[in-house]
Amino acid sequence: MLNNLTDTEEGEGGPNCQGDGNPKESSPFINSSSASDVEKSQQYNGKNMALFEEEMDNSPMVSSILSSLANYSNLPQGSKEHEEAENEEGAAPSKKKTAVKAPSLGTLMGVYLPCIQNIFGVILFLRMTWMVGIGGVFGSFIIVFMCCSTTMLTAISMSAIATNGVVPAGGSYYMISRSLGPEFGGAVGICFYLGTTFAGAMYILGAIELLLIYILPQAAIFKMEGLEGADMEAAMLNNMRVYGTIVLSFMATVVFVGVKYVNKLALVFLACVILSILAVYAGVIKTAFEPPVFPVCILGNRTLISKGFDVCAKVIERDNGTVTTKLWKIFCDSEFLNATCDEYFVNNNVSEIQGIPGVSSGILAENLFGYYLEKGDFLEKRGISAMQDPEAIVTNSNRYVLADITSFFTLLVGIYFPSVTGIMAGSNRSGDLRDAQKSIPIGTIAAITTTSIVYMSAVVLFGACIEGVVLRDKFGEGVNGNLVIGTLAWPSPWVIVIGSFFSTCGAGLQSLTGAPRLLQAISRDSVIPFLKVFGHGKANGEPTWALLLTAGICEIGIIIASLDAVAPILSMFFLMCYMFVNLACALQTLLRTPNWRPRFKFYHWALSFLGMSLCLSLMFICSWYYAIVAMVIATCIYKYIEFAGAEKEWGDGIRGISLSAARFALMRLEEGPPHTKNWRPQIMVLVSMDAEHNVEQPRLLSLTNQLKAGKGLTIVGTSVVGTYLNNHAEAQQADQVLRKLMETEKVKGFSQVVISSNLRDGTSHLIQVGGLGGLKHNTVLVSWPRTWKQAEDNLRFRNFIEVVRETTAASMALLVPKNIAAYPSNGERFTEGHIDVWWIVHDGGMLMLLPFLLRQHKVWRKCKMRIFTVAQMDDNSIQMKKDLITFLYHLRIDAEVEVVEMHDSDISAYTYEKTLVMEQRSQILKQMHLTKNEMEREIQSITDSSRGSIRRKNPSNLRSQQSSEEPAGVSVVEKPEEEVQLIHNKNATPTSPTSPITPAGGVATPGSGVQMTWTDKAEHQAAAAHPEQGGVKDIFNMKPEWESLNQSNVRRMHTALRLNEVIMKKSKDAKLVLLNMPGPPKNRMGEENYMEFLEVLTEGLNRVLLVRGGGREVITIYS
Repeated sequence: MLNNLTDTEEGEGGPNCQGDGNPKESSPFINSSSASDVEKSQQYNGKNMALFEEEMDNSPMVSSILSSLANYSNLPQGSKEHEEAENEEGAAPSKKKTAVKAPSLGTLMGVYLPCIQNIFGVILFLRMTWMVGIGGVFGSFIIVFMCCSTTMLTAISMSAIATNGVVPAGGSYYMISRSLGPEFGGAVGICFYLGTTFAGAMYILGAIELLLIYILPQAAIFKMEGLEGADMEAAMLNNMRVYGTIVLSFMATVVFVGVKYVNKLALVFLACVILSILAVYAGVIKTAFEPPVFPVCILGNRTLISKGFDVCAKVIERDNGTVTTKLWKIFCDSEFLNATCDEYFVNNNVSEIQGIPGVSSGILAENLFGYYLEKGDFLEKRGISAMQDPEAIVTNSNRYVLADITSFFTLLVGIYFPSVTGIMAGSNRSGDLRDAQKSIPIGTIAAITTTSIVYMSAVVLFGACIEGVVLRDKFGEGVNGNLVIGTLAWPSPWVIVIGSFFSTCGAGLQSLTGAPRLLQAISRDSVIPFLKVFGHGKANGEPTWALLLTAGICEIGIIIASLDAVAPILSMFFLMCYMFVNLACALQTLLRTPNWRPRFKFYHWALSFLGMSLCLSLMFICSWYYAIVAMVIATCIYKYIEFAGAEKEWGDGIRGISLSAARFALMRLEEGPPHTKNWRPQIMVLVSMDAEHNVEQPRLLSLTNQLKAGKGLTIVGTSVVGTYLNNHAEAQQADQVLRKLMETEKVKGFSQVVISSNLRDGTSHLIQVGGLGGLKHNTVLVSWPRTWKQAEDNLRFRNFIEVVRETTAASMALLVPKNIAAYPSNGERFTEGHIDVWWIVHDGGMLMLLPFLLRQHKVWRKCKMRIFTVAQMDDNSIQMKKDLITFLYHLRIDAEVEVVEMHDSDISAYTYEKTLVMEQRSQILKQMHLTKNEMEREIQSITDSSRGSIRRKNPSNLRSQQSSEEPAGVSVVEKPEEEVQLIHNKNATPTSPTSPITPAGGVATPGSGVQMTWTDKAEHQAAAAHPEQGGVKDIFNMKPEWESLNQSNVRRMHTALRLNEVIMKKSKDAKLVLLNMPGPPKNRMGEENYMEFLEVLTEGLNRVLLVRGGGREVITIYS
């Protein structure tokens, strides 16, 4: 069943792999539609398996897939398949491609030897002796032990990850990305790629250094003979750049032509490395019996460059006479004994010491401690005194061996660390291994153990065999230009020189082969969009474009030209990669993920954390500024992937740690309610959806975004009518619609859809169970039911009032935006205007906090805040204003303050009439259980009596003395969509409760609409002509209809009308009005009246936000 898995599964190295196209990795064993599986499953449809026969189609029998499960392979197309593809390029098209061979490499050839080849490299041959001479045996041993411990701990973590399931090619990148997620995987993968690329540059520079200094010095294009100091150094670097570019071009061409040549030469290069190391050990053993002759000439205590003279003496005896030597001629102006010579030359003797005294000479004690030098310092022999004038000018400095760079401990760490990298070579070949879960741990740990023993023994042996001035002589200038480690080798220094040259060339080729494949794997994973072009290659999958980029980056290292400067750069990238391997293992271990079952058992989270700490420490020890640069690069890549990368779910550890951190935070939140300083609106947005599952009030989410600005908790909830079994798919569709709208409106939060038998219960469930633990909503945002007066929407406004009651009972704040369609979208901007707050009752400070939050958003940023409060007859309005200004000052809120005085006034006849019609409408709604004809007759009788009662009264006689000065003549504008109204048109704007303009009213009936007018034009004119008639006394002459009114309703209507009059006068042109929302009626008999009061209170205002506090303080003056 799974024989063709390698063509479909993700493999970073495969040419047909297009990355993880699905957001989640799926198992190939479930819901398989393979014909063979169907046939096999049908064999079990008999009596023995009848209990499961209905599930056979999507859940195959274990016995039918057991063989496929056991032989499951995620083998990508690796290097061997690339070779086969190349070999078949010239074959006939009709010839079928040979089947991919099963992986056959074992531990030795597949892991151990490749790791040995990658770990041993240029640093061992070119810088190890110099490091021992500068840092001393003790300091160098610490460096080696620290670096080897880091790689060993990393190998233990890597072994745990590699044995936790099948690891395709891609090695470290695959392990990190699948363990820490695509963001970390991509960032660290790029760092590992850059490290591998700069390693190629380092190997090439090492090869050029061997060529131009030790093998063929005369090949230098920029001649160094006769140059001193900076000139000689510049000439050397220019030679490195020219030859490095030539060698890089040649190597890139070899890799482009075919990786098979590199793979075939790998064993040859490995043999060179092993032979070179064996030659060094053989030379060490030989020094115990017969030390090689490598004399070093010392003038005073300064080491002389061996070129230019043949005898290490000032004069020699010849033919019974004293004759000057070539050395004399170097420091004197003539060959005669009476010549003028260099002062230091005259005052000090010339001595010759043995460069390699041997392992039994006791030189180890002298080399035990470090000898750090400044750039340009002389290499001086310890234990020899010299006569010199501190103030004398140094001459002939080009005749001495000088320090080429300033050395210090951390520099040695940065230069040495690349010599322990390469531990990923085995995991990178996991696709070619017969048993990767067994071979990777054993081979990698064995290779690190072997190389660590070699390095540590080399530090001790170098210090025990070689003179200190020779060790510190980086380029062997004091030993006739020989490679220092070569002077120790047996049988000849050329064994080391030639062997190290070929090994560095091979390592460079391996880097140029591996780095493009790693980049191709990252590109084909589609986690970094702009790298997709580098996923393409030749027909056989060779990463052509990735090779070009790799060569370009490698050229940057070549231009730097200094091996000592390039080594710390790649140390940073490798250390960062190793650090995240350790982090991945530690996280998986601590989180105890159910899928974390490594076959390798010798790991522990403490070891992983120790390895991670060592990596981080070494990064800053090597070079703190390189470490910062590497972290900045990784962070930028991480944020880019997070912002623009493909969303992938790989079951990574970061998701696991997010869950653990969320659980910990939720448990902490349970400890108590938040302090007032930490309070912010955690909003539950209740939206309704139409039959096509479109949100009816999308501007609710716009307002939410403007209130939240991405902070705190936001839950967008809706209810679906039905049962869970029947309507589950509908609920999922509604959830997707909500998520899409939240993404469009940039609302960061969660969506929640509940299925209930009715909307009332569904909304109640959302309010009750929304959130989790201490992270629950404390504010409910619900839209005003715009068409609540229509009979068919009777249930909707009752649900709305229930929401008000439930939020009050739950001590939650409630926000009710009225006319939500008029609210601005997130793209709109108010360049001016006011946000008016009408602070009538204290609600814990919600009315103060909400405008402040709104003004943080760019939509409302230019609006100014005004706060109005209402003073009664007994209040001192002047003192109230002063107190309010002081309070706002302590709250650090900028706002204009105004105190509005509302004097007591008699209840107008207009108030009575509105209350009468309101109560009559309530009676009509109670008759909803009648038949249609009965209902129409009942409504007609009530409205006829109401019309007769109103027209019998002259409105001009009902005007109160307090409002006789208000202007009249406000036009009534009717909206087509609101044809059916009970009391008055929504957009009518009466300037006073007793204005002669009397609003229109109507009664809604199912299927029909009645529009009524209380007054006609003549009555308007009469009212305007006799404003002085009537008065308060007419109120006491109540009509029979008025006497039966509920006086509580009359008072509430009076308050609503008076407040609306004041608000309209002050805030008619405000961009937004925030207003205290009155509480709901305690009994259910007056629900229609409650809605009418709110309607009258907000009449004529464009945007109103009704606010009810949650019963606690939400704003404080304290810091």
